[in-house]
Amino acid sequence: MAEEYSVPLLKKKYYKDCPGCKVDQMKELQHGIPFRELLSIWIVVLCTALPISSLFPFLYFMIRDFHIAEQEEDIGSYAGYVGSAFMLGRALTSVLWGIFADRYGRKPVIIMGTISVVIFNTLFGLSVNFWMAVITRFLLGSMNGLLGPIKAYAVEIFRTEYQALALSSVSTSWGIGLIIGPALGGYLAQPAEKYPNVFSKDSVFGRFPYFLPCLIISLFALAVTIATCWLPETLHKHDDNDRSSDDSYDALEAATHDSNTKEIADKDEGRESTSLLRNWPLMSSIFVYCVFSLHDMAYSEIFSLWAVSPRRLGGLSYSTEDVGQVLAITGFSLLVFQFSTYPYMERMLGPVMVARISSLLSIPLLQSYSWMPLLSGFALGLAVNCASIFKSLFSVSIITGLFILQNQAVEQHQRGAANGLAMTAMSLFKAIGPAGGGALFSWAEKRQDASFLPGIQMVFFMLNVVQVIGMLLTFEPFLPQPQR
Repeated sequence: MAEEYSVPLLKKKYYKDCPGCKVDQMKELQHGIPFRELLSIWIVVLCTALPISSLFPFLYFMIRDFHIAEQEEDIGSYAGYVGSAFMLGRALTSVLWGIFADRYGRKPVIIMGTISVVIFNTLFGLSVNFWMAVITRFLLGSMNGLLGPIKAYAVEIFRTEYQALALSSVSTSWGIGLIIGPALGGYLAQPAEKYPNVFSKDSVFGRFPYFLPCLIISLFALAVTIATCWLPETLHKHDDNDRSSDDSYDALEAATHDSNTKEIADKDEGRESTSLLRNWPLMSSIFVYCVFSLHDMAYSEIFSLWAVSPRRLGGLSYSTEDVGQVLAITGFSLLVFQFSTYPYMERMLGPVMVARISSLLSIPLLQSYSWMPLLSGFALGLAVNCASIFKSLFSVSIITGLFILQNQAVEQHQRGAANGLAMTAMSLFKAIGPAGGGALFSWAEKRQDASFLPGIQMVFFMLNVVQVIGMLLTFEPFLPQPQR
């Protein structure tokens, strides 16, 4: 056995005072699922996801209260502009945040991202006009660049066998945040009207009816910001002349021939930064990811607008509280799905096949939405809840698979930039989603008497067109298949 230790391929250097090496040593000696790290990643992603869609249940009423829309059918268009502002801001800065994370570390970007939620989400809740709402959302997106680096962090903090679980945690926490956020917005918006015994109309929550959900999310973000100060840094910071003299031979024995042996070598940054654009497995997975992101963001906006719009226009006439209840149930279902089902499905079928099956099943499910206004009472509630749950499970399965493909396509020294590039492209598509979805929704409401796909039927048909395009792009030769 002693001779085996001398084989160079088994040796892995560890460097003194390098935070990334300390994390690698910790991983080598770790056994079982690291639940503490899993929880840390989960709450950070949840913190940044909550404010993204928390406004959707009350955005219709907020735009109405701004008195900027000339007629009711135009509210959806203005709501789309507010929804798009966040993603536009993030698209302009995601690559910069990724480069910053690769140079200075993942942890500073994570902390700055959570601080931005505290500041700008609070200001959004205090918006007194349309343009203040747009600007605060834009600044929130610009300063919140942690989603790309947190995906790189999730891969680096876990052993290889748990990386699928780590990325599943990112995407599921993201999905749950996009569900719980609107649930909070639905339950807590307009508190002076819903809970007059607790909140006076003369209080700050009466004068700013959409401030309470924003405040709750900002306070949660403040707690997360404090907690992230104890996160370990995973970026390697060392040179070849600073090797630690107390490397553990036990840890060296545990090192394997996987990608971790490559992550320590010094790299030519200029050459490798440009190589990202020539990395077809990465770029193709990013493009497919962008198509599904466009679909998901448009769906999130349209679902809330559709649910609260009047039945005469094809909606459900739900209150913000009704929407919040549906989304809360969906969020709980996603949490169960993450820990019980997705890792098993990914190991059995692979991320690409799971994405294809989920996309195919989403198509008839989406088209069924246009017939739900014909239902009422218990049947309507059951149909809407089941549809929302399954649609969210399918979306999370697709996005998680694409997360895995993206991070498998690059090595550690490029993950921050690669995920930043993915976030930039995705944010551009997601900026189109709410604006396009809101405009499509307003247009569809004006064509109730059309002979072809009248009213809301056209909205869900167009969502399915995007879904089909995304599904077709998951096949070769466009998307290279990973080696199983």
